Amino acid sequence: MTLNKDHIGGLIFLTIAVVYGYFAHDIRMFPGDQFEPFNAQTLPIALAWAGGLISLVMLATAGRSAEPKPTLVNLDFMLVGKLMVLVWLFAQALSWIGFLAATILFLLVGYWLLGERRIRTLLLASIPFAVGFWLLLAKVLDIYLAPGKLWQLVLGA
Repeated sequence: MTLNKDHIGGLIFLTIAVVYGYFAHDIRMFPGDQFEPFNAQTLPIALAWAGGLISLVMLATAGRSAEPKPTLVNLDFMLVGKLMVLVWLFAQALSWIGFLAATILFLLVGYWLLGERRIRTLLLASIPFAVGFWLLLAKVLDIYLAPGKLWQLVLGA
């Protein structure tokens, strides 16, 4: 069997999902939370299962292609490095500018690094998703998301 980019991507994604799911069980919970229908481990475990299922579908549907075997020379490690730096910057920005602003900036810059240059598309792909995810976490699930040190200084809180 010949591996192509889809197979390699599916295997990497499956590995990440399995490792993520393994460590999701180490998330600490308050006493009694294990009896709740939704606790600190629920969403990470569900994401690990979803990632595992998607990666298995990727592996099952990956066809053989006429393209040459992927080599290390053909891979864009510079882009991967930039995305890793972006993730680190996102983690740093969370405490300073808060979840919503950091997520919007993370998505804008991430899409730009991946090659999208149309401002309208960048904004429509970033802002509604970040606001929707923030609403889900903060308003529906009632998870406290700190506004960030900068907003606390500006608002004088």
